[in-house]
Amino acid sequence: MSKQFDVVVIGGGPGGYIAAIRAAQLGFSTACIDEWKNAKNGPAPGGTCTNVGCIPSKALLQSSEHYEHAGHAFAEHGINVKGLELNLGQMLARKDGVVKQNNEGILYLFKKNKVTFFHGRGSFVKGDAGVYEIKVAGATEETISAKHIVLATGSNARELPGAPFDEKLILSNTGALAIDAVPAKLGVIGAGVIGLEMGSVWRRLGAEVSVLEALPTFLGAVDEQIAKEAAKLFTKQGLKVSLGVKIGAITAGKNDVTVEYVDATGAAQKAVYDKLIISIGRTPNTIGLNGEAVGLKLDERGFIAVDDDCKTNLPNVWAVGDVVRGPMLAHKAEEEGVAVAERIAGQHGHVNFNTIPWVIYTSPEIAWVGKTEQQLKADGVAYKAGTFPFLANGRARALGDTSGMVKFLADAKTDEILGVHIVGPMASELISEAVVAMEFRASAEDIARICHAHPSLSEATKEAALAVDKRSLNF
Repeated sequence: MSKQFDVVVIGGGPGGYIAAIRAAQLGFSTACIDEWKNAKNGPAPGGTCTNVGCIPSKALLQSSEHYEHAGHAFAEHGINVKGLELNLGQMLARKDGVVKQNNEGILYLFKKNKVTFFHGRGSFVKGDAGVYEIKVAGATEETISAKHIVLATGSNARELPGAPFDEKLILSNTGALAIDAVPAKLGVIGAGVIGLEMGSVWRRLGAEVSVLEALPTFLGAVDEQIAKEAAKLFTKQGLKVSLGVKIGAITAGKNDVTVEYVDATGAAQKAVYDKLIISIGRTPNTIGLNGEAVGLKLDERGFIAVDDDCKTNLPNVWAVGDVVRGPMLAHKAEEEGVAVAERIAGQHGHVNFNTIPWVIYTSPEIAWVGKTEQQLKADGVAYKAGTFPFLANGRARALGDTSGMVKFLADAKTDEILGVHIVGPMASELISEAVVAMEFRASAEDIARICHAHPSLSEATKEAALAVDKRSLNF
């Protein structure tokens, strides 16, 4: 006889483990199934985010930034460093240690909240009379059952046709986080979040980095003014970005990779790299789920089809995170996980796609929420804009990082904040104030009237809000 639960969550990434914990908090007997393994084949819950995404990339970004500061910025502060050496092995080991801490933290949270954890791959067996049977294929095979199923199986890196990942020369995000020697020449296909972050890591550590992007504009999803400022700063740092590129043949040799492409002028080009990172997006992961056994519907792009409440076409089967529509962001998955657990309990779970923040953890960081200026123009919305440069911010000067700006967009009539865009130091932290403000439909004047600590980077947010009404005080 199978073990019975109220809720079974398949997938232990940000959407899955959070959904399981919230369901357990609401009084449901809950199980979570996850197949990620650590180096010793033990459980490693946390999904792509914890194991080969958000967490390890931020660890390497932080380490590489320290290294670059020690080599180039400390002298200005009166700190002279002699004989600076890179211990890449230790840097990677620290990254792995951070990942392990997060894996263990999730297992602890499962135990604390009385979530039963199964280490293996979960798949549908059948669904009868409102109860679904789920097979867990791990070290041993067993079957469990539940009335409610939450699918949180995440996504996989998208491959280029003819250039499969070998994680040695042609790398996905997984291989990009585990290069064991700094490549002299690193190629990156795709100037998105992953491409720019990984390119930044290895550039700081000494690689010559070239980024090839198919789109004719840099960071097309970002506010145009912010994207232009970021491009200028990245170019100054030495990151080489080529736009409007058409990728041709990719050939892996014994120790290098050759990429043939056509540049924006139409000229044929050929480049040889020691390593090549391909970051052209991600695809929903439904491999091995056996959804066809119960009639689970996928949409035309291979995502699990859901409505606005994350309900699938099957009674009491839900899906969240990267495997469904919407931005592939860990925090979006978490919010959906909480909302689904609360909807199962008869509550009104809340996810507002309009106030989901986006962050690119380069240096400077880029963060935004709401509409871009080009979107407002396309929609015919009358708006006011205000900007404030970190160059005029006292805390940024003290930090020694005055690059970038804060930009506010507000409705021309009501002054309601429609979008906030930041490129500069600690943008990932500063954007939260804008998210709160927009969630409560605040005006630019509301932010302008709030007292911000001095000196702080957050003063740039206040000043940009003041600039909407053309009355900034420090610029």
